[in-house]
This record gives sequence, C-alpha cells and structure tokens, in this order.
Amino acid sequence: MAVLAAVLAGALLLPAAPGAYAAGDGLVRQEVAFRGGDGLVLHGTVLSKNGAPGPGPGIVLVGGSGPGPREEYRQEAEAFARAGITTLVYDKRTVGYSFLHRDFGLLADDALAGVQLLRARSGVNPRQVGIWGFSEGGWVAPLAAARTSDVAFVVTIGGSGYDPLRTQAWNLTTHLHHQGTGGPFRRTIAGPATRFMGATGLFPAAGHDPVPVLERLHRTPVLALWGEHDTQVPPQESAQIFHETLARSGNRHAVIGFVTGGAHNGHRTSDGFDRIGGPLFHGKKLGELAPGYAQTMTSWVRAVAAGNPPESSTAPAPVQALATTPVPGHAWYAWLAPALLVLGFAAYPVSALLRRGPVLRPVRWLAGLGLLAVMAAVACPLAVFVVGDGAAAPVVRGRPVVWLMVQGLAAAVVVSACVSAAALSRRRPAPSRAAWLRLAPVGLAAVAFVPWAVWWGIAA
Repeated sequence: MAVLAAVLAGALLLPAAPGAYAAGDGLVRQEVAFRGGDGLVLHGTVLSKNGAPGPGPGIVLVGGSGPGPREEYRQEAEAFARAGITTLVYDKRTVGYSFLHRDFGLLADDALAGVQLLRARSGVNPRQVGIWGFSEGGWVAPLAAARTSDVAFVVTIGGSGYDPLRTQAWNLTTHLHHQGTGGPFRRTIAGPATRFMGATGLFPAAGHDPVPVLERLHRTPVLALWGEHDTQVPPQESAQIFHETLARSGNRHAVIGFVTGGAHNGHRTSDGFDRIGGPLFHGKKLGELAPGYAQTMTSWVRAVAAGNPPESSTAPAPVQALATTPVPGHAWYAWLAPALLVLGFAAYPVSALLRRGPVLRPVRWLAGLGLLAVMAAVACPLAVFVVGDGAAAPVVRGRPVVWLMVQGLAAAVVVSACVSAAALSRRRPAPSRAAWLRLAPVGLAAVAFVPWAVWWGIAA
C-alpha cells in the first residue's frame, strides 16, 4: 500500500509549480512541487536539454545523509540533463527525518513519487526512468527499485555494502587515522563504542542490511561506482559485496566501477579528505566532477535506455587503507556494563543523603571519581559519533587530549580504590546491614571497573 500511495502521489504535479524557463547553458529548468510517500509536499527542479528529441530517459537524484538541499547535486543534475536525460533533483524532506530518526522506506517512497512525476512528463519515456543514489541514497535507491518494476535502472555513487552503523564506524576511524589518532582510540570507536550506539538505539537505521535488497534487483540494470579515494564508505569491501550479491541474484547487467581521482561524491580530490574546485556548499568546496565521472554515468544510462544495457563487469578495486570492524547484533552488555557501574558508584553518595552506614573520605573520592570516569569514557567516543572526528582533536602522541584525561581519571579510580581498601582495613568498621548496603555497591563497581576499562580501551 505504501508503494501504491507513492505512485499515486508522485503522479500529481501540484498546480502551484511555476513554469519552465531556458537558461543560457541550453538547459530548460522547471520548478516543481509533488507529494512524497506520506503526502508531504516536496520541492524540486526538473532539468532537460533544450530542443532534445524525445521521448528520452529520465532520472531521479536521491541525495546523501543530512538535510540535502538540491543545490548540493546541481552539477550531477546538469550533467545528466546535458546528455539528454531529463532529471529531477529535489530538496530532501526534513519532516520525519532527523539525526535520531531515519526511515529509508519513507525516503524510498519519496524517490518513487519523483519517478512517477517524470514518467508522466512529455518528452520522457515512462519505461526509461531510473534512480541515482549518493551515499545514504545508495541504500535508498536500490530499496525503491526493489519495490516496483517502474524503475528502469539504478545508479549509485558511494553506496555502502554494509549497514549504516558499521559504515559510520569505518568512516570515523578512517578520519581519525587521517588526523593522527592511534590505534587504541580507533579500536574503542570501532568496537565497544559502536556496540553501545547500536545497543542503545542512538544510531538511526543502524541495522539496515542492503544485501537482501540488492538480491531483489535481479532484473534491474545497476551501475555502482565509488570514488578512488572514498573515505566515508569502504570502497573495496562495498564493491565486493555489490558484485557478489548481484551476481548471486542472477543480475547480468551489474557494472561495478571506480572514479579515478574521485572522492566519496565522485568529485575531484587529492586524497579523499579535500575537494578541488567546484561550487561552495555551506562554506565548503564541493569539488568539480572528477574527469570521466559524468561521462561514465550518462553513457551507461543512454545505453540502458537504448535497450543495450552493458554486461556485468567489475573494475579492479583501489587499496583500502583500513578494514571495517564487524558489529555483533544485540550487544546488550555494551550499555548494561556502564549502567551498572554508574549505579554502583552512585549508591555511595545516595546512601550518604539517607545517612545510612559509615562515611569514609577515600571511599567518597572513589565514588565521585568512578562516576566521572565512567560517564566521561562513554561521552568521549559518543561525541565523536555526534560531531565527527573533530571532537577528538587535538591529538598528542596519537591520543586525543580528552581521552588522555579520561585515562587519567581511570588511573585515579584505581588509586582511590586501593586507598579506600587500605582505609577500610585500618578502621575495620563494625559489620552491619547499613555498612554492607553502603560499601558493597561501590566496592563491586571498583572491582568491575578494571576489566570494563580494559575492554572499553581506556587502559590501552
């Protein structure tokens, strides 16, 4: 029913849309408004070549993560249109999409609504409309195509073969490596911190598996590209997954390739971490389209539209500096362990408020330092997931300064535990239920803190 709603909604071009106009670059642009999968009004631009003979192919551009205004993909839209491929590029929804909530199914319905809009246009062959997806769109575009036979082909750039959480962990560790962060902190990010994000549900669409979706594209021609210097999704591993999955599904028209000199978005770069030329977007260079990138896509689309989809092929993959780290499912222990530690250390000051049991200054320090150490140890990598690798700067001797502070707190917890044990040995408080209730939780937390700190990577 959701697909049917998207089809019906996409067929409706709202009457408020202004007319088309021709620019000096030979392209005709029309501002359009259409209803997405849940009825939300989306705004976009349809670009076509002035005077192009029709009917010809069409393509809907699906952007990457974030707010995704259409301007970010203007270069791609113009390249497709100049090649005679009518193109819809639209502003991504901000309703029903946020940092903590992603619904790829809803985004796929939006893309299908765009497909129906193009299929209904004069000058477009309704049997030759496909979807282009970048980055996050590399999960959305195949999902949309797998839902209906109305999508004639799929093009992806920078699509991941893994779920979003494993992909983001690789993205972060790659950027941390680039800024000089050593292996221990990167292992914390890729290991326990990633499991914590997944187990707590803080990472949206963490477990979306693209493989079953790709397996359903056994009849749809696919062009999957990655930048030679992609630093945001693992290009070598992703290309292998796309190749193996599409081949296993029986798809005979799956072309796997790489953009020479291209970044994650297929634009010019020197190493994947910069962009060369191109317009500014949010104050940063987008980079020019890498040489051959647009030509590769447009010539492939035109071949598919002409009824001659290229046979399956896979280009040699570039070297991938870091490998991804598997993320086990249902890692409940990732959040339960720090939660129990916090409760154990917090029990001592809470019991002090209730005036139960003996009060010892060393144990008071142990409880306070333990609480601070656990919360800081969790917050530090969490900030990297929220803000990016910049949250780990500056770096000293391969370790973020904030992480060195966390390690200092951890050492203080161990010292405080030893001092507290010595103080209790000297004073030997009279055994009582109140003393047990007051001292046992913090003592158990102190003992459990050491192996947890080793696992979390604080002791590395």
